[in-house]
Amino acid sequence: MSPTAAQERLATSAGALTLRSVASGLVHPWGIAALPEGGFLVTERPGRLRHVRADGAVSPPLAGVPPVFDSGQGGLLDVTLAPDFATSRGVYLTFAEARDGGAATSLARGRLNESLTALEGVEVLFRAQPARSGGRHFGSRVVLAPDGESLFVTLGDRGADESAQDLGQHHGKVVRLTLDGAPYPGNPFLDRADALPEIWSYGHRNPQGAALEPGTERLFTAEMGPRGGDEINAPRPGVNFGWPLVSDGSQYSGIPIPDHGTDTSLEPPLWGWSPSFSPSGIAFYDGELIPGWRGDLIVGALSGQALARLDVEDGRIVSEEILPLDRRIRAVTTGADGALYLLVDDDRGALLRLAPAGAG
Repeated sequence: MSPTAAQERLATSAGALTLRSVASGLVHPWGIAALPEGGFLVTERPGRLRHVRADGAVSPPLAGVPPVFDSGQGGLLDVTLAPDFATSRGVYLTFAEARDGGAATSLARGRLNESLTALEGVEVLFRAQPARSGGRHFGSRVVLAPDGESLFVTLGDRGADESAQDLGQHHGKVVRLTLDGAPYPGNPFLDRADALPEIWSYGHRNPQGAALEPGTERLFTAEMGPRGGDEINAPRPGVNFGWPLVSDGSQYSGIPIPDHGTDTSLEPPLWGWSPSFSPSGIAFYDGELIPGWRGDLIVGALSGQALARLDVEDGRIVSEEILPLDRRIRAVTTGADGALYLLVDDDRGALLRLAPAGAG
């Protein structure tokens, strides 16, 4: 699992950047979290959590990870650190969990031991309902909210379009939870008997990216549409984002879907791609190495096999730059060194580093 020495030089709006492999041999890596002591925690979809050191060495699988439903798009998904990680060593995971009736997305929390070999005291804090058969559309990203006392979890519609409009199900929603997994006290549907109290926004298809915008702390999500109609959205409490009532794509069967302009009561996307780009992990770049990109939204693409840089101004996306990479990019994050780190989703996946030429 040693990193390769090969480097690629990319011409970008920020000048020449170098892309190199930090670690290889990862199997469908999905989520990444930078550790304050250096290196990263990386999830592999089949159910493994690994520590990738700054020098590229990849650990054996950490013990204590909950069993996952490894089928289709299901498995071990996102990872993020608790806001008090420096003292609690808390780590949050989202994963597809097998249950009676099928499977659904769950959120768990454990404590990373000092030797970086295991999660201890793991408990499941939230289980999306209901369980469904099949292996489609689990989401899922977990993002700490600006208050430091709650978090957002994005949930796919599990391949059942209508569930995204049903407030009695968690599927096709963004939920907001306390750090212990309870409904957030400010959620919009707490007092409605016909709605689940965890729901923050709804009408989503399969949001596989989520990030907070520095400065404004607005939540942005990347959402896979059907045939075309991939979206960037900014979820807000109680807002309906339209799936499957509207979309700028069509069903895989070829059946058309009314576009967003046909119903102004439903929130349109901030940005979209058609044909499909398959956006997955996203991150706002807030490092120092690439000053021209500070504040921009960086989007990894699966079928697009590229990185997109979206210029965000006053809550609007005003332009796009596409960097073809010929790899399926599943997740993106800014490292402590100011470089961008990318996960390549493949059975021979990798962790890549993107930085200016000569910056290490």
